Amino acid sequence: MRIIQASALIFCLVAAPGVSLAADAKADVEKAYAAWDAAFNKHDEKAIGAAYVTSAKLLPPTHQVASGPAEIEMFFAGLFAGGVTGHKLEMIDAGEDEKVVFGTAKWSATGKDKEGKPSPLGGLATHVFERQADGSLKLRLQIFN
Repeated sequence: MRIIQASALIFCLVAAPGVSLAADAKADVEKAYAAWDAAFNKHDEKAIGAAYVTSAKLLPPTHQVASGPAEIEMFFAGLFAGGVTGHKLEMIDAGEDEKVVFGTAKWSATGKDKEGKPSPLGGLATHVFERQADGSLKLRLQIFN
């Protein structure tokens, strides 16, 4: 039944004049990025963990894969303990089709160098989201360098 409902919704969105899934995806990804940045900048690993589906994977530059919200929370708690602050995602692009919502972004933050002085951090990130029943997005996959 859910498949029929989802198919009908997708058909209506695609067939409706003036409706753009790409535009919706970009706005939705921007909203998800803003919420994620807010949680990070509050050092709220629980809120960050809640942004991921139960089967999510986080692939950070450390090459230590985190699976599921609890492991992802621990990864970010470690960053917070290390003094990382001021996270910002700047969208490069976003889009969606019937199955996938994606976002790509530049990320920046401030860490600490060996002497404990502020040091800029940054790189690129790829995000694959699952659209939830309420229309919100949760992360299935996050890769960053």
